[in-house]
Amino acid sequence: MTNLTRRDFLKISAATAAAAPLISAPSLYGKSANDKINVGVIGTGGMATGHLRSMLNMNQLKVIAVCDVDARNMERAYNITNERYAKDMRSGVYKGCTKYKDFRDMLERRDLDAVLIGTPDHWHAVQCVMAANAGKDIYCEKPLTLTIGESRDIIHKIRRTGVVFQTGMQQRTSYDGKFITAVELVRNGMIGKLISAHVSVGGPSTICNLPAEPTPEWLDWDMWLGPAPYRPYNKLLHPGRWRSYIDYSGGVLTDWGAHHFDIVQWALDADQSGPVKICPPGHEGCKTLTYWYRNGVRVEHGGFEGKGYGITFVGTDGKVHVCRDWIRTEPADLLLNPSSMPGDLQLPDCSGHIGNWVDCIRTRRRPAADVEVGARSVTVCQLGCVAYWLDRPLKWNPQTWLFEGDAEANKWIDRPKRAPWTL
Repeated sequence: MTNLTRRDFLKISAATAAAAPLISAPSLYGKSANDKINVGVIGTGGMATGHLRSMLNMNQLKVIAVCDVDARNMERAYNITNERYAKDMRSGVYKGCTKYKDFRDMLERRDLDAVLIGTPDHWHAVQCVMAANAGKDIYCEKPLTLTIGESRDIIHKIRRTGVVFQTGMQQRTSYDGKFITAVELVRNGMIGKLISAHVSVGGPSTICNLPAEPTPEWLDWDMWLGPAPYRPYNKLLHPGRWRSYIDYSGGVLTDWGAHHFDIVQWALDADQSGPVKICPPGHEGCKTLTYWYRNGVRVEHGGFEGKGYGITFVGTDGKVHVCRDWIRTEPADLLLNPSSMPGDLQLPDCSGHIGNWVDCIRTRRRPAADVEVGARSVTVCQLGCVAYWLDRPLKWNPQTWLFEGDAEANKWIDRPKRAPWTL
C-alpha cells in the first residue's frame, strides 16, 4: 500500500460550487463586500477557543462578542480577543469585545452578523434555531443535535430562515483532502462496486448516576443544563466527561461518529437519506453494530484496517483506507495513477472549514457541511445509539424519519425539553 500526504493530483471543480443554490442574506443587507463580518462566539471551551483564534486571524471577520456560562472560559476568550485587537482598540477602530452570560442577549445585537456555537451537544438545536430566527449566519460544532427529532426539525427550521449554516465536520474540507480523495475514489468506481464500509469510533453514552457536589461559584449550572433534565452538579460533567451521558450527548459514537459516518454518507451519495436497517451486535449474526442501506451496502461500526479512528471502504475490486493521518488504497496505484479514474466526479477543495463558511456568507451559497448534511450524518450515529440502548434490530425510514412498525423505538426519536427551552 502507498501513503498519500497531500491531495495534489485532482483538479478543483468550480462547476460544483457554481451550481450550489443561492440563499438569502438576512444579516448582511446594506453591507459592502469590503465590510467585515461581525461574529460572536457562544460557548468558549477548548474547541471553540481554537476556532476563536482562527477567526481572529481572518481579515474578513471581526469578533465582537463572547458568551459562556463558565466565567473562567468567558474571561479567557474575552482576553484573547481584546489582546488580538489591541492595536485597533488604541486607534478607536475596535470598541472592544463584549461579554455575555446569556446568549439571548448577544443575539439581540443588530450589528452581529454571525455566530459560532461551541456549547455541549444538548444545547445545539435550541441555540441554532434561536440564532437563525434572529437572522444570524451560523457555524455549529458537531454533532449537530442530541436527538433524531432535533435532526429532523432543524433542517426545516434553518431552511425557513435562509441563513448560511455550516456544521463543524471539518473532514469535508480539511486534512489535505484525504477524505475528499477517498470519496472520489469510491463514487467514481475505482474500487469497483462498493460492498461495505467499516467505521472505527467509540461507543454510545450511558445513564448518568453521578452524585451531587457543590456548584462552583464561577458556573451558572442551571444555564449549563438548559433544555436537559435537572440534576445536581458534578465536576465530571463540567468541565469533564459530559459526553459520556445520554442527557447531553450520544457518546463518542455521535462525537467522532459525526465525522467518520459523515464521510460514509458522502461516499454513498446519501446526504439526503440514510440507512434502512440497524442491527446491534449479537443479533441476526451481527458481530458489531451494522447498518444496511437501500442499495445493499453494509456499514459496520468497527473494522477500520488501521490504528485509531478511521474508515475502510471495501469494493469488488479494491479497498480505500482513510483517517486523518493518511490514506491508502489496495491496489496502491489507485493513488499513483489518478488519470485512470473512469468517472468524472471531482469534489471542490475549500479554503478550510471556517473559510468555506465565510466564503458562503459572502456568496450566499450552501457550505460544504450544510444543515442537512450535519443533521443526516448525526442521525446515522443516533440510530446506532438507539439500537445499542434497545439491544435489538430496527427498521428505519429516512424519508418519514420514523422507525417502521416500532412504537417503542419511536419514543426515542425525541425527548421533552426543560422549560422554557423549545424548538
